[in-house]
Amino acid sequence: MSVKFTKDHEWVALDGDIATIGISAFAAEQLGDVVYVELPAVGKNFNQGDAMAVVESVKAASDVYAPVSGEIVEVNDALVDAPQIVNECGTGPEGWFVKMKLSDQSQLDALMDLAAYKTFIES
Repeated sequence: MSVKFTKDHEWVALDGDIATIGISAFAAEQLGDVVYVELPAVGKNFNQGDAMAVVESVKAASDVYAPVSGEIVEVNDALVDAPQIVNECGTGPEGWFVKMKLSDQSQLDALMDLAAYKTFIES
């Protein structure tokens, strides 16, 4: 399963037409200790670039943007009860925010692969 990244530090892993979305380890590190996560409702639709979730840390609150357009089919409720999971394994199997049924898979073409993302965060 290939993972793509946005310039806003979200990651997307595609499985069929379902995208699992979270924030990168770099983003979690920049935020510091995450203390609160607000997730969207299942069934809500977002366009690419829409703010769809909020993550708050001891340093700041940040929006999490939809890297692709689609409908939320599942949210990771564990993050609401234990927001520190974002810091512990943001790109791991427990750290995802939402699962979204894609409305336009071609939007993934504009996102960065891991090598391009690493170059982006180092610049």
